[in-house]
Amino acid sequence: MSDRLDLVLGRAAAAGLLPASAVRPAPETRPWPVVLLTALGAWLAAIPLLIVVGLLLGDWISRGSGPYLVGALMLGGAVVVLRAREVPPFFEQLAVPALLVAGGSLGFGLFRDLPDRGAAMLLAALALAVALAIARPWLRVLLGAAAAGLLVSALTPKGSFIFSHHEVVGPWFGLHAVLALWLAALGLQRLALEDGARAQTAAAVESFAAGWLLTTLSGLAALSGMTFLLGGSFGGGLVAEVARELTTQQAPHGPLLSTGTWSALLALLACGLGARAWPGLRQHTYLPLAVVLVVLAWFLPTLGAVLLALSLAVTTQRYRQAVAAGLAAAWIAGSFYYQLHWPLATKALVLTACGAVLGVLAWSAHARDQRDARVAVAFARGPAWLLVLSALATLTVANVDIWQKEALIAHGQPVFVELAPVDPRSLMQGDYMRLNFRVPGEVVRDAETLLTPKRLRVVGRRDARGVATLLRKHHEGIALVADEFLVELTPKDGRWILVTDAWFFKEGEAQRWETAKFGEFRIDADGRALLVGLSDANLRAIQP
Repeated sequence: MSDRLDLVLGRAAAAGLLPASAVRPAPETRPWPVVLLTALGAWLAAIPLLIVVGLLLGDWISRGSGPYLVGALMLGGAVVVLRAREVPPFFEQLAVPALLVAGGSLGFGLFRDLPDRGAAMLLAALALAVALAIARPWLRVLLGAAAAGLLVSALTPKGSFIFSHHEVVGPWFGLHAVLALWLAALGLQRLALEDGARAQTAAAVESFAAGWLLTTLSGLAALSGMTFLLGGSFGGGLVAEVARELTTQQAPHGPLLSTGTWSALLALLACGLGARAWPGLRQHTYLPLAVVLVVLAWFLPTLGAVLLALSLAVTTQRYRQAVAAGLAAAWIAGSFYYQLHWPLATKALVLTACGAVLGVLAWSAHARDQRDARVAVAFARGPAWLLVLSALATLTVANVDIWQKEALIAHGQPVFVELAPVDPRSLMQGDYMRLNFRVPGEVVRDAETLLTPKRLRVVGRRDARGVATLLRKHHEGIALVADEFLVELTPKDGRWILVTDAWFFKEGEAQRWETAKFGEFRIDADGRALLVGLSDANLRAIQP
């Protein structure tokens, strides 16, 4: 690594970008454990000190010019310490909480006296100024992340003259505006690198822009809603509702101005940048890959911007940022499963077609590799066995699960649980009945147990007809009485449910299933439950 850096410095000096006397910076002489312990001590000393100062100042800090005066003093002191070349680690770490207090104090005053957008923009500008003033890359990253978040809130309009006048389009617009500023910053940085005198400014922009991009990528991923599997356990909350509304928005002037179309255009631009940087991607065989990415971006309005960031990060060798962009893209692609405004058949067809295209591309690439005998042998001995093992593992897992369910149906005790059907028809997923079984209120939204690896179990009691009533949460070590049994619950949408919250049926049979009053389950001794059918008020099974 040091030899490579010396080579880069030599080339930069030869090109006139750096003076001939430029040398590598001296390596860090302080071991990181010492720095970490020093920082911990500084924070432990700073927190009570700041509390005492706040108590002494009293109400003065919350009235008039108090927040501005305190914030300015704390900010000035923190910047002076962080700009110093030789400063003890303890005082250096004291400057960080002082910087946080300064930002909080100034933010309190600005949001009190100015409109929210104006206050957010001023704080973002202040974060940029501080990042340029100090020479701590890690702190510049944090300041960039904070500035991007503030600017997103400032640039998020209630409506837009381009898009539909709907509040959910505002966050999409704000995040894309912030991404555009990131692109502009990279362009300015490139210009600054052409002049050796502004190399320090270019370095400051690099760290600041890294934090800026991380906030933008996180916002785009969050706006897409929950990704595959996680949404079923924790739900999407408000973010999922916003994402669902966003993906259904259409522009008032036609589909060419929809968020999905803009996302597809950004994905197309990302493919173009990749092909421009890597001539190998200009072959016609890679055109289907670009088509797949553009189509997915059209279905997912936040994917195009992330693909553009990924393309720029990879082609400019910002590999850590590329990893973050790749994770955000994977998250957004997984959220396609929960976009309920698209029919399930449509989503399956889109993903199957995209997978088939990618499979053909992989096969064609393998066919070209057959020209190299060593590659062919390696493929035959390695990936071929991996494919066989993967197929066997998939079949084993699927068949074991089927066998367990069949055993539960055959040997589990029959139990009926009263239900309250909700929303008897869904036009998006076919016909189904929403189920709402009576679960004890203390466990419906037990957030703490949702985060544990073990599933929650409740205690139930069955009457003479076989109708069960779920009583309470089960605690380990407490024995059950003779007529009680355990029932295992399932996490979904941020709450605990009994097995499932939906019952699907064929189109046109909604009237038959509207008579359902009970769910019929099979439950084993460990509490594992399986819904096997629905019954009417007299416990007669409703035949499909």
